[in-house]
Amino acid sequence: MKHCHKLALLLFCILSAAGLGAASANAADAGEVVVYNWSDYIPDDILKAFTKETGIKVIYSTYESNEAMHAKVKVMKGKSYDLVCPSTYMMSQLISEGLVQPLDHSKIPNMKNVDPKLMDLPFDKGNKYSMPYMWGNYGIIVNTKKTKEPVTSWNDLLRPEFKGKVMLYDDPRMTIGMALLAVGASPNTHNEEDLKKAFDFLSKVRESLRVFDVTAAKRSMVNEEATIGAIWNGDGQLAIDENEDLTFIYPKEGVVVWLDSFGITSGAANVENAHKFINYMLRPEVALRCLQEYGYSTPNLGTLKLMDKDLAANRTLNPTPEDLKKSVVVDAVGDAQRLYNLYWEKFITNMK
Repeated sequence: MKHCHKLALLLFCILSAAGLGAASANAADAGEVVVYNWSDYIPDDILKAFTKETGIKVIYSTYESNEAMHAKVKVMKGKSYDLVCPSTYMMSQLISEGLVQPLDHSKIPNMKNVDPKLMDLPFDKGNKYSMPYMWGNYGIIVNTKKTKEPVTSWNDLLRPEFKGKVMLYDDPRMTIGMALLAVGASPNTHNEEDLKKAFDFLSKVRESLRVFDVTAAKRSMVNEEATIGAIWNGDGQLAIDENEDLTFIYPKEGVVVWLDSFGITSGAANVENAHKFINYMLRPEVALRCLQEYGYSTPNLGTLKLMDKDLAANRTLNPTPEDLKKSVVVDAVGDAQRLYNLYWEKFITNMK
């Protein structure tokens, strides 16, 4: 998506340079905001434009998993960072542990742009603590040039032709979630028998693994080191942009859906600036720029109006209701998290 939609990017640059430049002159020494976010998730030009307009310096740190972020925020007791951007199940955990604070909706007027279908979800009723940033799903990517038969199911990962050519993320909830779907269970199950079946499925997949890493996933598909794998749709689109033989598949058992949302930590030192940052990220033109750069789906209805026809019709980024017919939003699992941890540790220990 980086190479398309130059008109929209030009629009963003014009908006940034025109009405926004004057504001920055009056916003000198406006302080800072410390953002702790996924890597490759906000374009650098967006951060610079925010600082130019507001005078607020963005200190940006990254993580590769919800679990890594949680561990660090918990140790810091909600301090050191102002903003985090976890997925639904991890935001639920942060809320329950008191590691994020209530938002002041009066300071986020651009929340009007967010699709109501992605607001007021069970993990945070009324969006008291969180504001959607991007969403997407965990589906299948396959190199059709190297495939004998069409891929339609998670169980196709077990096909003999893919021996030694399978890619998986080392992301516990996404990977266990897709394994649960593969065996006919919910990615949010509390049933240990379901988790045992998912573990058995992953154990079989392990025999065909070539890549087991989040950071190397996309490149392994582009370079054809792996032939098939489970991937976030945004990474999948970026890989497809570089290798036309790759295709993103919505398996018949369904996909794991995630929603990443901004939250302000309980110990944030720059609460006012954090609200300004969230509000800025909810501008339609800003959300479009992020979508173009990283290929994930946007919850911003205003952004949909700015998309060209090709982008709007891209099912990897904008799945149809049929694509998501059996989708499940990953959520916190309470005391059952102990079982998820147990089987994940068992799986990765057997990898060594």
